[in-house]
Amino acid sequence: MTRIAVAGASGLIGSALVRSLRDDGHEVTRLVRRAAHSPDEARWDPKAGHVDTARLEGCEAIVNLAGAGVGDHRWTAAYKREIRDSRVLGTSTLARAAASLDTPPRVFLNGSAVGYYGDTGSHVVDESAPAGTGFLPSVCVEWEAATAPAHQAGIRTVMARTGLVVARGGGAWSRLFPLFRAGLGGRMGDGRQYWSYIALHDHVAALRHLLDDATLSGPFNLTAPDPATNREVTAAMGRVLHRPTLLTVPAPALRLVLGEMSGDVLGSTRAVPTRLLESGFTFAFPGVDEAIRAGLSSRVA
Repeated sequence: MTRIAVAGASGLIGSALVRSLRDDGHEVTRLVRRAAHSPDEARWDPKAGHVDTARLEGCEAIVNLAGAGVGDHRWTAAYKREIRDSRVLGTSTLARAAASLDTPPRVFLNGSAVGYYGDTGSHVVDESAPAGTGFLPSVCVEWEAATAPAHQAGIRTVMARTGLVVARGGGAWSRLFPLFRAGLGGRMGDGRQYWSYIALHDHVAALRHLLDDATLSGPFNLTAPDPATNREVTAAMGRVLHRPTLLTVPAPALRLVLGEMSGDVLGSTRAVPTRLLESGFTFAFPGVDEAIRAGLSSRVA
């Protein structure tokens, strides 16, 4: 049994990872922003740069999945600052804490996103591609750079560039299920934009793989091998849920309702998991229909 600290443990991915780790007998310390109420909690304040390092001693891994939801609010200047600070300041706090421990963890696994690449159109990108331009790519660049103290301390450091997680229990995809069940689903804009998706089960399994394999470090795309266009996703949702998908949400309407965030919905990122596949990872639900069915069943690694 090993001890693993997890920040962002109450989120969709974090809670699934904690369950998976505990089911296999690992001891998990959850980082919380309030006072710690139980032995399995450690208090931290990412914006103030504070973490209870005494409760991190003895952890063989630190996993940071914390960050304000990109799609939770309209992108006002204040919320864009929250998106950036919650990721960059939190990562910096934990990376510095990890480096300061008497016995540092073997691995520091930090969240990131395929938003790193920006809008790539139909062009396929993997971990060797440069960062794109715009708000989300700039956040991802800073986010990953904030892991530097851990890397410089000799800790194996991994960045998990996450795609759209297919799950009904949270995240952006969960909002699609009720719409499509009601027969109100349809393509967004022209539907040609690529969505780099991954089943929650595969995402958790990939995180476990990255934690366990001591040879792996640097960025990894956590996305299914074949990204699907929004048009293809729409058709798959209709097939799996047995509902019509005749509606279309015009791009101007999305821009009016979502503001700057519409660029994330209408943008196209065709990211593939080259390094993950090369490392020997096998997807349980590689296709979009399979991922949607797995999301409905809430199956977790």
